[in-house]
Amino acid sequence: MISRSFTMIEMVVVIVIIATLAAVATPMYFNYVKNSRVSAAKMQIAVFEQCIFDYRVQMKKLPASLEDLVKNNSGSRRWKGPYLKGGIIPKDPWGNDYVFKKPGEHGEFDIISYGADGQPGGEDEDADIGNWIVVEEE
Repeated sequence: MISRSFTMIEMVVVIVIIATLAAVATPMYFNYVKNSRVSAAKMQIAVFEQCIFDYRVQMKKLPASLEDLVKNNSGSRRWKGPYLKGGIIPKDPWGNDYVFKKPGEHGEFDIISYGADGQPGGEDEDADIGNWIVVEEE
């Protein structure tokens, strides 16, 4: 039986190839994660919006807070909730609370995720995400 082992050069070549692949793939992975968090926040905000519209149809008014979607805080007989599945208010993809403003700065109400930094304003992953449409100027 012949035993063959790898030479040091072959091992170094394999390590260089793996390091090169990792250097290319890692930024792509983190960019994908960043974009998926922004998309998840937009989808959750859309769900909140629909739940608020359902609440308004039955209660004839907007909720005072997002908590009104999962608890009958007013004690009203009209309340047919919870309007949000699971009966809990989810955090945004970065683990922060969503902000509900009534009246909103952009409409009847605003639902906002302040992004990765959890602070108003910011750019890229720290940018605010809301239920209003942003028109980019050229």
